[in-house]
Amino acid sequence: MSVTPISEMSERTRDIFRLVVENYLGTGAPVASRTISQLPGLNLSSASIRNVMQDLEELGLLSSPHISAGRMPTETGLRIFVDGIMQVAEPSEEDRRVIEQQLAQSGPIENALAAATTALSGLSSCAGIVLVPKREPTLRQFSFIPLGQTDQGAQALAVLVGEDGSVENRVIDLPPGVTPSMLTEAGNYLSARLGGLTLRQAQERLAQELVRDRATLDDVARDLVERGLAVWTSDASDRPILIVRGQANLIDEHASADLDRVRQLLEELEGKEEIARLMESALVASATKIFIGSENKLFSLSGSSVIAAPYRNGDGRVIGVVGVIGPTRLNYARVIPMVDFTAQTLSRLIR
Repeated sequence: MSVTPISEMSERTRDIFRLVVENYLGTGAPVASRTISQLPGLNLSSASIRNVMQDLEELGLLSSPHISAGRMPTETGLRIFVDGIMQVAEPSEEDRRVIEQQLAQSGPIENALAAATTALSGLSSCAGIVLVPKREPTLRQFSFIPLGQTDQGAQALAVLVGEDGSVENRVIDLPPGVTPSMLTEAGNYLSARLGGLTLRQAQERLAQELVRDRATLDDVARDLVERGLAVWTSDASDRPILIVRGQANLIDEHASADLDRVRQLLEELEGKEEIARLMESALVASATKIFIGSENKLFSLSGSSVIAAPYRNGDGRVIGVVGVIGPTRLNYARVIPMVDFTAQTLSRLIR
């Protein structure tokens, strides 16, 4: 079906279409002609509005879920509205304040990314999503801090400092017989031999070094060194590339009427690889991208929308994507600038 471009619609038809879509996005319910007739500025009867809405339905821009019900935009109608009619403003002062405050208190960049999803999910009433950049930190220093005895035995805090100044730590179980001096020795060994390498390079170097220095390190110290690096290398390979927060927001007051769609969307969020691939397609975008419903085959069943914007490092290179996922009846005019502002704020933090 060919769709009439916005430029070829009469002003009256365009106004009625805009009001139907805006009312639907605000309420989540089909919009009746009587509702539109009571809005200021049109001065049209319900019958005249109903005729225009019928024309828009024949064009494939509106649909009616029931014979006696009002009308709602189709996915094609939503796309035309978003691209050709909707007015996008700057995010509100309140939205800016919430986003900046949450990200400013986040600490390391990984925490900032998680904070971004939390802020977006809370403000948009959708699920917030961030595609985490795949990166391997360059190592500068290792150290081990004893934590004493627990029910599981002796433990220590393995601390890794990256060349970029980032600091991460993990709790590890210690082999029997480890003394504080052994912890110091293992930390010094790792720092001296593996500094300046990525985790993958360090793992390869360590295997060679331990064979060569078998006489230098006793069995306990060698075990400790291997454990200290293993906790980082396995953690890096298992680290999820997608952070999702706020799935519960997707089950709102309208969900009971469409439980199958909500269930399908939640299943799609569980399969993070598919969502991640969709987000990766936004990596090449220079601005915010909007995916509406079945435009992407991933959402052909759930009828969901994604708004995603790339964020950049200090060199201006796109390294990740932040956005929201929710039903197609999103408040696009508010959420689009909100997502864009979050991406800009992340980019400033990373620089």
